Formats: sequence, C-alpha cells, structure tokens
Amino acid sequence: MEENFKMIAKCFFGFEEILEKELRTLGAQDVEKGVRMVSFKGDKGFMYKANLSLRTALKVLKPIYFFRANNEQALYKGISGLNWSKYLNANQTFVIDTTVHSTYFNHSEFVSQKCKDAIVDQFRERTGQRPSIDKQHPDLRINIHIDRDQVSVALDTSGASLHQRGYRTATNIAPINEVLAAGILLLSGWDGQSHFLDPMCGSGTFLAEAAMIACNIPANINRKEFAFEKWKDWDNDLFDTIVDSLMKKTREFHFTIKGFDKAPSAVSKAKDNIRNANLEDYVTVFEENFFDTEKETEGKLHIVFNPPYDERLDIHMERFYASIGDTLKKNYPGTDAWFITANLEALKFVGLKPSRKIKLFNASLEARLVKYEMYEGSKRTKFQV
Repeated sequence: MEENFKMIAKCFFGFEEILEKELRTLGAQDVEKGVRMVSFKGDKGFMYKANLSLRTALKVLKPIYFFRANNEQALYKGISGLNWSKYLNANQTFVIDTTVHSTYFNHSEFVSQKCKDAIVDQFRERTGQRPSIDKQHPDLRINIHIDRDQVSVALDTSGASLHQRGYRTATNIAPINEVLAAGILLLSGWDGQSHFLDPMCGSGTFLAEAAMIACNIPANINRKEFAFEKWKDWDNDLFDTIVDSLMKKTREFHFTIKGFDKAPSAVSKAKDNIRNANLEDYVTVFEENFFDTEKETEGKLHIVFNPPYDERLDIHMERFYASIGDTLKKNYPGTDAWFITANLEALKFVGLKPSRKIKLFNASLEARLVKYEMYEGSKRTKFQV
C-alpha cells in the first residue's frame, strides 16, 4: 500500500469551503480548511485524482521539508540539508516559486535565487554537474513559502495553474478564469438538476464548467500534462487506472444548457471551446441579445453569468444594469439568477433586491456574486398554502 502524505490545495479567496467539500467527497483524509487553501492527506493515486478532479483548486502542493531561517545563511543551509537527488537528476531542469511574508526576507526573487544556489551547489559538489533553470517547462517545480522564520518547501504536483483545463483555446476581451467559473457555479448551488442558461456567455467558460459539473466529468480531463508526470516516481499505469475509475462515475444529464451572446465572434469562440471539451452533446450556443429573450423552458431555470462592467467594455452602466433587472423580472419567472460584477456601484441600478451577496475576487478586482430569485407570479402567492 502507498503511504498517505500531506498535501495542500490552493484556492481563491471565498472558495475554501467548497474546496473542502470537494476534497471530502473525493475521499481525502484529515481535511483542514485554511485561508486560500485546504490541507489534506492521501496517497500517490489520490494526488493524481485530486489534480484531475478538483474544480476549485489552483494548485496541489506536496510539502516535503520544514525548517527555520531568519537570514540568508540559514536559508541556504536549510535548503542544502535536503537530499535533492531524491527528486531531481543533475541533467534535469527546475524552477522555484516563492511566497514571502517575513521581516527577515524582503524579496521573493532573492529567496528563489538563494535556494537555487543551494540546490545547484549540492549537485555540483556531489556529481560535478548541475541542473539548470527552465521557467517554462521545468522537470521539477519547487514551491518555497516563508512565514516569518518558518520555511516550508513543497513540490508543485500540478505545474501550470489548474485553471488551464486544456479546452479553452479562444477567449474574449475579459474571459472568466475556469476555476473562478466552477467555484461560482458550485456556490450558486448548480448541481445539474435543472435547465441552465448563461445569457452573456462570452467564450463559453460557464457553459463548459456547468456541463462538466452536471455530468460529473473530471475538471481537468482535457489537460495536456501535470507536473508529477515528470517525477521520478511517476506511475503511468496507476494514472490510467485513476482516469478510468473517474470516467466510470460520469452521469447522464436530462436538461438543457444554453448560452447566448450578441457578438458573433463570441458565439464562434464559445462553440470552439465547447467542441474542444467534447461537450457539444450537452451545450448549445446562440447569437441572441439577452434583453430580447424570454424563458423558453418549463420548470426551474438556473442562470449564471458575468455581465460586462465598464472597466472592460463601452456600455452605459446605469441603463445596462437596469435592463438586466427588467429582463429578469418580466421575462424569466421561476428562475434563480446569479451574476458576478466588480462594479459594486452598478448593482444599485438592477432594481431588484438580491437574496444573497458573496464577496469574491476576479483577478485583483474585489467583486460580488449576487443572487436574484424570480418567482412564478407574485412572491406573496408563493408563500400561500
């Protein structure tokens, strides 16, 4: 049996709880929620499974070493204290990503350089050769995290951020990150048990993520590579077994997933991305202006979208957001509508009272995810028995 070891899944602010839930559902052990991260335990197979399956994780790290350092000599000595030949050969490449929250160390670049020197010197002394740095496609990606004098060394199991799912080749002016999209969908309660609409779908990210959630398709099944595939203990057969097991757990979807956009270029990009993700059987995209549409399906409709805000596109903010409210109220009864905006002022013009507001960040912009409940008939009627 493979031994369990500790891992850390990194996430966006506000997604800690849903990432914790994802990990528990997958079968992780000793799950503990932190800030922008959740720690857990699992074996090598679970490390593969977590990278393939997690929708709201940005990276999965494997901590391998801890020490204390309050100056550059102690840092160099600490990094030298680890036998790096367990993870890396002299003819391979590596890169170091560093995060620093410390009065002892001011610059992450300086820390990365010092740690690189320690690793390279160890190889040179032992073998006469040295591994080199490759920032684009390294054989090993090392993560250094310094909090005051506590230094944590971890291997990055993922490589490029896990939002790079592998299906999105075409994007619009302001695409929403795939991990952010998946997290918003899960926060909105989307579970594939109703019809779904993104009325301003752009390049189709919400549509693709919604379909994968509905069908229980692993989030990163279309991804080309993970960092652990270059590790010394890479087990191709185990990885294939994990993929087969996950794909057996996909499920049928009995509703519709539709997207509108008024820009022909956006519709074309969305269709390309949906095709890349092998989701054409579940998703349809139309060229439509949301403000000219009405609800087409019976029963509950789940709407999630990312309307433009004036940092990105030339719109009349007040009129635009007022039109969102009017269209939802008049044309979309029996709907739960969620959208994210970084223009907090614009929310005042929607003209509807949100039943929920969740603080999130879209890149560096503080944003709100808001929910509007559109009742069939009047709200009063709904509560009369």
